[in-house]
Amino acid sequence: MSKYVYSFGPGASDGSAALKNLLGGKGANLAEMASIGLPVPPGFTITTEVCTEFYDNDRQYPQALRGEVAAALAKVEAEVGRKFGDPAKPLLVSVRSGARVSMPGMMDTVLNLGLNDATVEGLATESGDARFAWDSYRRFIQMYGSVVLGVAHHRFEEIIETTKMDAGTIEDTQLTAEDWKQVVAAYQDVVAHETGKPFPQDPHDQMWGAIGAVFGSWMNQRAITYRRLHEIPASWGTAVNVQAMVFGNMGDDCATGVCFTRDPSTGLNEFYGEYLPNAQGEDVVAGIRTPRPLSKSYAKPGEISMEEALPEAYAELARVRDVLERHYHDMQDIEFTIQRNKLYMLQTRNGKRTANASVRIAVEMAESGLIDQREAVMRVNPQSLDQLLHPTLDPKAARTLLARGLPASPGAASGLVVFSADEAEMRAQKGEAVILVRIETSPEDIHGMHAARGILTTRGGMTSHAAVVARGMGRPCVAGAGGIHVDYGAKTLSAGGVTVRAGETITLDGATGEIFAGFVPMIEPALSGDFAKLMDWADQNRRLGVRANAETPLDAETARKFGAEGIGLSRTEHMFFDPERIGAVRQMIMANDEAGRRTALAKLLPYQRQDFIELFRIMAGLPVTIRLLDPPLHEFLPHAEEELEEVAEALGVGIEAMRQRAGELAEANPMLGHRGCRLGISFPEIYEMQARAIFEAALDVARETGAAPVPEIMIPLVGMKRELDITRAQIDEVAKSVFATAGRTLDYSVGTMIELPRAALTADTIAQSADFFSFGTNDLTQTVFGLSRDDAGKFLPKYVESGILPKDPFVSIDVEGVGAMVRIAAEKGRATKPGLKLGICGEHGGDPASITFCEEIGLDYVSCSPYRVPVARLAAAQAAIGAAIGAASDRTA
Repeated sequence: MSKYVYSFGPGASDGSAALKNLLGGKGANLAEMASIGLPVPPGFTITTEVCTEFYDNDRQYPQALRGEVAAALAKVEAEVGRKFGDPAKPLLVSVRSGARVSMPGMMDTVLNLGLNDATVEGLATESGDARFAWDSYRRFIQMYGSVVLGVAHHRFEEIIETTKMDAGTIEDTQLTAEDWKQVVAAYQDVVAHETGKPFPQDPHDQMWGAIGAVFGSWMNQRAITYRRLHEIPASWGTAVNVQAMVFGNMGDDCATGVCFTRDPSTGLNEFYGEYLPNAQGEDVVAGIRTPRPLSKSYAKPGEISMEEALPEAYAELARVRDVLERHYHDMQDIEFTIQRNKLYMLQTRNGKRTANASVRIAVEMAESGLIDQREAVMRVNPQSLDQLLHPTLDPKAARTLLARGLPASPGAASGLVVFSADEAEMRAQKGEAVILVRIETSPEDIHGMHAARGILTTRGGMTSHAAVVARGMGRPCVAGAGGIHVDYGAKTLSAGGVTVRAGETITLDGATGEIFAGFVPMIEPALSGDFAKLMDWADQNRRLGVRANAETPLDAETARKFGAEGIGLSRTEHMFFDPERIGAVRQMIMANDEAGRRTALAKLLPYQRQDFIELFRIMAGLPVTIRLLDPPLHEFLPHAEEELEEVAEALGVGIEAMRQRAGELAEANPMLGHRGCRLGISFPEIYEMQARAIFEAALDVARETGAAPVPEIMIPLVGMKRELDITRAQIDEVAKSVFATAGRTLDYSVGTMIELPRAALTADTIAQSADFFSFGTNDLTQTVFGLSRDDAGKFLPKYVESGILPKDPFVSIDVEGVGAMVRIAAEKGRATKPGLKLGICGEHGGDPASITFCEEIGLDYVSCSPYRVPVARLAAAQAAIGAAIGAASDRTA
């Protein structure tokens, strides 16, 4: 029989950190902290299995659940000496979500549950503080009304703002008990008006309403969006944590806060966080009030840190910081409350951090002996390295400062100002760079935050929703820019007498918290220090080689800078579009016979040779895989009438001849038409010219440098062995001719791109004529699925959201289908030729999940875009380490 409820607290805990999948991260870590003697208020966790059953059974709970909850609640009552619903000494609880991975702000929370018109009086009498009791009651009605009853949040905020105006104050903390009583009465009127029922008074009804709301929030739109962005399966579900309340809003010796055991932006080994005196946790994370710094080292002039205001509680928190980091061997994100100078721990989890911080923390922990080098390599998310591989603001560039805020997430971004998440998403889909500007962000803004290049808020601190989510996404963020006034109605932001309108450009520096008018130039990052050290450890652990897809000198130089071990795909057709040579290409296409084509190709030969000379020089003896011409010829012809006339005049042919030739080359489905090796067989002189350019360039560089390049010539779109035989014979003949003329030779290889299902299924035969296979997974995905990548974007997101596909198959390899083809081809190819070199050069070569698959099936290398090379190096190391751990586990099983 399943156990649905697990208790935790100072006595004994049923769970532990090892049960994270069952109890969620929050519940598992509350149990773990209680077990190692940290001050955790007692409570219980309803498991993620209940969430799964809840959705599988039309939102009905398992029959045994109510009994288990009642028993666990009685246990909490005994621990704290209070009774749930008791008007004299009431037990109040929080009801919070807790998935197995952190989803900050995406799901719902209810605090102060158990208050009603009777228990609020008891709480006031017992605490001796009526203001605290009524403040807690209004908080409860506001949260419960919004989360459970569906009353719009702004309805409650309007009442508070009116009350503060009437009282002549701007701070919530300055309102009196009588003020809060009026607010409570107004809140209850709003609830009754909006729902048609009075606010619920039975604490047990309240609790089950909150539990249902938390489970229900697993499927709210913001949680669904967050899961899609972070590839979290819906089947995991969330747990629900019910915990005895402790109060940070009982006076000046009380506080609440969020902190990190190290700086999550820089990775610096300093205690970092924020707190609010006389407040509850939601005040900090929601960004409603701008909090104060935790430690003196982060305090600005005039700011009072918690270290100074509450020194005893701070000292205890600093001790807990050390205990948690040593226990979990990782940087922790902690939520705490101080009630009457006593510290209580409400949560710990591995803290979200920037890529820069992630690298620094991993390296420093390894060097201090807290973890080993392999664990350090496993600690850094390869995808997050993108944050380190892109430009930052040029320190020498002129700039106009608008305002300053808090440096909430590092990096720099320029973009057009937008004031809503929907507009950010809409304009980003058009290819525009945007900066999302909000007074404060909420979880409903998640889609716009993801679409934006950067995020700016005028409220909230370094641990606000905007800051945490931005760091997790790798977006630059400036928070709490109080000097900026945002007017949503007028769609403007104003600071220092300057007004910026929607659609105008601003620049953010998330590392300094500065906001600039207009565009500020940026510079490339320096990848040294801890980053270089981590990459070196990764290289020591990986088996897969990492190459780059590159056809320009800049691409090749960038790839080498990032550690590429050669070029895995050089697309020669990209070279043909250069303005200096497109005329000769079009002349070749327009030619009526072979002689005319050869005349035009002779003009292209010097250009192609120089292209390859530059790549061979940069790669300095590393392998360079060059794909011969792949796209259909019509792609090189102009399409607009005006362009056709210009080209006809330049080539000295009539416009009708141009139209006729364009019509002859037109195809109903060119992706499956006259392209790749089919062109090389129809017009062998094209591949002959390219092969000659490759061999002559390689010999030139060999003479120049003394180190022979390693050309790998790749024939595209082969589906039958005979196609490869014919084109390979052409290439070998050219090699003989060039080598004979030069009086010297060099090694080269000829292989094919496996991008058709037939090629994969007959790979054993094709391998007889191939020195290597390179899997072109972009086209292979198209041909296996029978869809066009250019058009599939219209419906693939729906397929992913609906669970038809786990991921976009053009982003991460479809293991069941496309992956099966790759596996078949690899096995068949090596059955024929055991030493056959196998690589992958589609976009999947830079995707960590796809790289894990490549490691699993034994490919030799992956090739990706230059900026993805470090991502691939780290992902390849993690795949190898993971495979070794799995193999060791199998041996001991």
